[in-house]
Amino acid sequence: MTNLLIEWLIKIGFMLFILLTAVAYLTFLERKVMSWIQLRVGPNRAGPFGLLQPAADGLKMLLKEDILPTAATKWLYITAPAISVIPALMTFVVIPYGSSIKLFGRNIELHVTNINIALLYIFALTSLGVYGIAIAGWSSNNKYSLMGGLRSSAQMVSYELALGLSIVGVLLCTGTLDLTKIVEWQASNWGGYRWTIFPQLLGFPIFFIAALAETNRTPFDLPEADSELVAGYHTEYSSMKFAMFQMAEYLNLITSVSLSVTLYFGGWLGPGVKSFPWLGPIYFAIKAGIFIFIIMWIRFTLPRFRYDQLMKFGWKVLLPLAILNVILTGTGIMIYKTYFH
Repeated sequence: MTNLLIEWLIKIGFMLFILLTAVAYLTFLERKVMSWIQLRVGPNRAGPFGLLQPAADGLKMLLKEDILPTAATKWLYITAPAISVIPALMTFVVIPYGSSIKLFGRNIELHVTNINIALLYIFALTSLGVYGIAIAGWSSNNKYSLMGGLRSSAQMVSYELALGLSIVGVLLCTGTLDLTKIVEWQASNWGGYRWTIFPQLLGFPIFFIAALAETNRTPFDLPEADSELVAGYHTEYSSMKFAMFQMAEYLNLITSVSLSVTLYFGGWLGPGVKSFPWLGPIYFAIKAGIFIFIIMWIRFTLPRFRYDQLMKFGWKVLLPLAILNVILTGTGIMIYKTYFH
């Protein structure tokens, strides 16, 4: 029991280190991608090639004055950033980034823990993030902040329906809510590596678009809308409280791409993984990195929706398509089992 507890603590510490480092350098990568697309140089002053820019930004956030608005509801204003960032961190304990490896004579599973309802756990936690944004907007006692919080609440409720329905097709195919078993199904089904994207050519685009909306990424960044709301729900925040909101946004981005890879693109699967299990996390990181680059590319290519367009797209386009995907997937599985199995 003691050895298992130590293993869990090491895994949690390693995961926190990787995630916080990834969040820091995602801000750097996003500014570099933006500069490439816009034919600019980007960060290049702090360290070689600008690689120490995240450290400089972190130090700046620590040293900036922490302002508390006099009219704010103090205890809600202070706790709102934590309500956003803590659930975002907790989702990663169930995401598998590999199978298992032999290390120091022990068989180490490449995830912190494994539960058979991991998908429900993730969606429950990600749903809590909206409370942090809504509370931050209301407790700041600022009309711009309030408007950003209200927009975020309406947006997340609208797109969570399409997001949840989009993965029903994956659940119908695999028959499980366990993320590890979903990856294993993709390895063994039909005699080879068959990613779920192939039977879910309609379901994956719905999931991906809804995930962009859930993480407030462009063109769905209406809660922050700097051209209209100054900065939206975090207008009144500064110093590390502001940094925590940024951390939550990038952590949610990593969660969404990790789920995309796990549910639709085979997770850690790839050539040679059965013989060399340590390749699994490398394949997983490469796939996730490609998705992160695509999401950043979208941000600097597409304009922001108007609010009425955003709501109309969620309710009148994505939701009906998600329902259609469930019907088509169920029908296809029934036909396959009846005539070909």
